[in-house]
Amino acid sequence: MDLKVLIPIVAIFFAFAQPVRAQDVLRVAQKYNRKHFPLLHQQKMATICYDQNDAAVVAIAAKAFAGDLNLLSGLTPLIDSTRSSKAKYQIIIGTAGKSKQIDQLLAKKAIVAFPNGAWENFQIALVDEPFAGVKQALVIAGSDRRGTAFGVFTLSRMLGVSPWVWWADVTPQRQKQLYIAKGKAIQEAPSVQYRGIFLNDEDWGLQPWAAKHLDTDVKDIGPKTYTKIFELLLRLKANYIWPAMHPSTKAFYYYPMDPVMADKYAIVVGSSHCEPMLRNNVFEWSENFEAEYGKKPGEWRYDLNKNEIDQYWTDRLKQSKNYESVYTVGMRGIHDGSMPGPKDPKEKLKLLDEVIQNQRQLFKNNFATQVDRIPQIFCPYKEVLTLYRMGLNLPDDVTIVWADDNHGYVRQLSNPQEQKRVGGAGVYYHLSYWGKPEDYLWLSSTSPSLISYELSKAYAYQARRLWVINVGDIKPAELETTFAMDLAWNVERWKPENAHNYTLAWAKETFGEAYAQQIANIKNEYYHLAASGKPEHINRINFSDAEKEARLQAYQKLAQQADKLKREIPARLQDAYYQLVYYPVMGANYMNQKIFYAQKSIKLARAGKEEALTYADYATQAFEHIKEITKTYNQEIAGGKWDGIMDYRPRKRPIFDMPEIATEAMVSAGKENPVLEKPAPQPRVIPAGSFTRSQNASATKVNKVSGLGVSDSTVTLLPFYFEAFSTDNLNEAPFVEYELEGLTSKHLIEVKCLPTQGVYDGRGVRYAISVNNTPAEVVNITPKSENAVWAQNVLQGYASGKTQAQFKTGKNTIRIYLLDPGIAINQLEIY
Repeated sequence: MDLKVLIPIVAIFFAFAQPVRAQDVLRVAQKYNRKHFPLLHQQKMATICYDQNDAAVVAIAAKAFAGDLNLLSGLTPLIDSTRSSKAKYQIIIGTAGKSKQIDQLLAKKAIVAFPNGAWENFQIALVDEPFAGVKQALVIAGSDRRGTAFGVFTLSRMLGVSPWVWWADVTPQRQKQLYIAKGKAIQEAPSVQYRGIFLNDEDWGLQPWAAKHLDTDVKDIGPKTYTKIFELLLRLKANYIWPAMHPSTKAFYYYPMDPVMADKYAIVVGSSHCEPMLRNNVFEWSENFEAEYGKKPGEWRYDLNKNEIDQYWTDRLKQSKNYESVYTVGMRGIHDGSMPGPKDPKEKLKLLDEVIQNQRQLFKNNFATQVDRIPQIFCPYKEVLTLYRMGLNLPDDVTIVWADDNHGYVRQLSNPQEQKRVGGAGVYYHLSYWGKPEDYLWLSSTSPSLISYELSKAYAYQARRLWVINVGDIKPAELETTFAMDLAWNVERWKPENAHNYTLAWAKETFGEAYAQQIANIKNEYYHLAASGKPEHINRINFSDAEKEARLQAYQKLAQQADKLKREIPARLQDAYYQLVYYPVMGANYMNQKIFYAQKSIKLARAGKEEALTYADYATQAFEHIKEITKTYNQEIAGGKWDGIMDYRPRKRPIFDMPEIATEAMVSAGKENPVLEKPAPQPRVIPAGSFTRSQNASATKVNKVSGLGVSDSTVTLLPFYFEAFSTDNLNEAPFVEYELEGLTSKHLIEVKCLPTQGVYDGRGVRYAISVNNTPAEVVNITPKSENAVWAQNVLQGYASGKTQAQFKTGKNTIRIYLLDPGIAINQLEIY
C-alpha cells in the first residue's frame, strides 16, 4: 500500500460508505416473502460461489461462512469455486479484479464500482437475474482480499454468528428459515487503516493452553493457534497483529508456517515497540542466535556491533519481504528496556538517528519498492518518547504510534506540525498490562466509554493509520477487544456520548434480546465499580470504611444478579455466559470481599471485637471461591476446552495471595489494649453532570458522558479538537455551574477528573474554579511525569485538584471553566 496516497483514499472510501437509514438497508428476515433472498428455505440452502483464482482468504471465508450456516441450520450448503453452478439462488463471494463473476457484475453496473485504490471496502447487495439461469444472487464483493473476507463475516454476524463463536463458545440459535430482505446495498469501509491486537503476557494463559490443546506437536503458540486467532481477527474486521513475544514463546518466524498462514488469512504482521524489523530479540538474539548463525551473538549495542545487528535485521527482511508486514523502526533493549549505548542523552539520540537511517538503507537494499512506500512505524514508548522530544530526525513517511500510559490514558498525540506528516500517526493502547505501578492481567475491566473517549480523541488528532490493542492473552478481554475493533472500523458509530450503550448492543448480539438488558446492566455496573479500583489494584487504594462497605454491597448485588441470570440462560449459551459475564463479575466480587473483609477483621480485632473472626472467615471463603470458579472455568465449562487458559494469580502478585486476617490472639490483645478509630468525615458529593447552568464555546460544547470514570455523569468538551482556552479571557471559555446551600465558612473542594494527559507536548489538562464570583484558580490535573502522583491517579481512577473556598449563608455558586481538550470532570467533593 502506497502510504503517500492513503489519506486521499480515506476521503474517497468514506464517500463510498455513506450511511443510510437502517430500515432502508438490506437486512436479515426469518419469515418467508417471495421477494426475499432465500438463504435457508424449506430445508434448502443457497449455493455459495467463489472464484478459485481469487485470494486464499476468500476461499477460507467462504468455507467458514458455510460452517456458520451449518451451525445455524444443521445443513451444509453447496460450495462451488468453478463458476459452473446452475443454482437459482447463489451467494457470490469475490474480489474486484480477482473474481470473474464480480468483474462481470461491475462491468454491467449490477453492483457499485469501488473507488480506485480503495482499502478494504466491501458491499453486500442483492442482484436479480445476475447471470443466465440464476434467479437472484446475494453478492459479497470486496475492493481487495480483506474487504471480501470482511463482507462475508459481516453477513455471518448479521445472521447471528458471533465473532467469538469458537473463542468464547457463543453457540448461535438454530433457525428453520433465513432470508435477506431487499434494501439498499450495505457498503462499508474502515476508519483506521491497520487495526489489530498485540498478544502479550501470554505466559500464564495462552501459551500453556495452546501447547496443551492446539499446537501439541511443538508445545507452543504455533500455526494451529495462530490460525484460530487469524480467523477471529477477520471476524472482528481486524487486519493486523503483533505476535506473542515473551520468553515463554518462540518467535513468530521460528515456525515457518506462521507467516504462511498469516498470508493465507491476509493478516498483516508487525512487531511490538521493542522488536525492530520484525525480530523477536528475547528469543532470536538471546536464545536462538547460535542455532541460527552457528555462533554466539555479540553485544546488543549498535555503536559496538553494527554489522552483526544489520545482518540479523537483513535476514528477516529477506524472509518477510513477500508478505504484508509493518516494520517497527528504531531500537530498544533486548526486551522491554531502554536502548543500550552512550550514557549522554545527546549521544544516545545521535545513535538512534543512525539506527533509523541505516534501517532505511537496509530496506533499499532488499526491497524493489521505494522505501517511503514500505509501511513503517516508530513507537515513542517510555524512554524513547524522551529521545523523540529531544529532536529525533524521524523520516516523514514513518507512522508515529503514540502509546497510552499503560493504564488506558493516551500520553501524547500529534501536534499541528506532526499532523502534517505523510506517515500519519497511530495508537498503542492497553486493555491488559504487566508493570508499574501494578499489573492488571487477570480480569479485563476497561469500559467501552473510556476506550472510546481516548481512542476517539486520538482519531480527532489524526491518529488514523494504525491502532494496536494490547489484549494480553485474549481472554478475558473479549467484549473490550470487540469494542475496540468495532470502533476502529467505524469511529463514528460509538462516540464517547453513546459508548455506554455498547454493552446493550453487544449483549443483544451475543445472548439475544431476552437477556440483553440484564446483561448490559451487569456489565455497566462491573465497569463502573472497576473505574475506581480494578480488582487487581484495590489493595493499593486508600478507600474509606464507608467506601469499602458501599463497594461490598454493590458487588454483592451485582453477583446476585449474575447468579440469578445464570440459572435462566439457555444451555447453548451457558459456557459463553460463564466466560463473558459470570467469571469476571464473580471474580471481582470475591476479590473485593477477600481484601476488605480481611482488612475489617484486623480493624475489629484491634478494637477487641469477637466478630473480627467472622470477617476473617468471610475473607478466607472469598479466597476459596476465587479458586473454585477458576477451576470451573478451566476444567468444567465447554468440556474442559479451556483448561489452562485462566490463572487467577498471574505473576503471583501479592494481591492474589490470602491477606493477613484476624486471629484469636489479635482479638485477645485488642481486648487488653483496644485501638478505636474514629470514622472519617464523609464529603458532600456533587456529580459533575448535575450542573445547573452551562456555557458552550464556538469550537466545542459541554457534554455529559455516561460510563466514564468514577462518576456515572462525567462532564467534558466535545468535539475534542479545539484550541486551549486562555486564562486571560475566561469569559470566552466553556463552563458549568453548581448551586448549593447549607454551607458556611471555609471548605475544601476536591474536583475529581479522569486522569487524562495533555493532547500533545506542552499542553496541560486544566480547569479553573471560582466560588461566588471570586477570582478563578487554575488547576492542571496532569502530573509532570510518571511519578507517584500519576501512579496513584491511575490506580484510583481519577486525578484531582483541591481548592479552599469561602462559602456564605444561603445560595452558593461554584463555576468550573473547562480549558483544555481531554478535561473530563467526574464529580465534586466538598469537605
